[in-house]
Amino acid sequence: MSKNIKLLLVEDDPNLSLVLQDYLEMLGYETKLCKDGEEGLKAFKRQKYDLCIFDVMMPKKDGFSLAEDIRHVDNSIPIIFLTAKSLKEDRIKGFQIGCDDYITKPFSTEELSLRIKAILKRCQIRDSNNELKKSFFQIGIFSFDSNNMILASPDSEQNLTRKEAGLLKLLCIHKNQLLSREYALKTVWGENDYFIGRSMDVFIAKLRKHLKSDPNISITNVHGTGFKLEIKES
Repeated sequence: MSKNIKLLLVEDDPNLSLVLQDYLEMLGYETKLCKDGEEGLKAFKRQKYDLCIFDVMMPKKDGFSLAEDIRHVDNSIPIIFLTAKSLKEDRIKGFQIGCDDYITKPFSTEELSLRIKAILKRCQIRDSNNELKKSFFQIGIFSFDSNNMILASPDSEQNLTRKEAGLLKLLCIHKNQLLSREYALKTVWGENDYFIGRSMDVFIAKLRKHLKSDPNISITNVHGTGFKLEIKES
């Protein structure tokens, strides 16, 4: 789960910050460490992160001010506050700003790890739900209207069947990632069955035929596991 996930850690305590950075990197998170709020804001504007961890009491710009600045840029990135204070007013302020969690020092690194995993899991579910609500997708030279089941290129327009459209939508949502056979069968067909699975292979072959005019698009079989819609940048 931690693969390729980028964290922004802003903590002014030199000993704690290095311990936390080492621990998070040991877990597999790519961790950018900043020593104050101003440096943290510059780092955030330079690169995209998946989650932020901010100490509250910091020089130049405190954690609350940093979070408020970041919320003007990105309203959805998860934020965890670290603080030596356990005052109710501070916790309320943190959540009003839009933090996702609040950890009072001293805390165990295991607790921090579990809270990070829980927040990232919630974000994955939320992002997946948002993707499922999408109806328009760009696939190489093709535009795909999943609601109306139309796959169009500059030269043609193809009306898809309901099953073709449902399967292509899942492939688009999981673009360049594995789409498991089991998930596709249960989502599009409503059940996971051997004979339905063989039918799905036929639909995959039809989608390949519909998309063949763009050589940068491929639907590959991942043996015994599922399929992957791969789109090369032209």
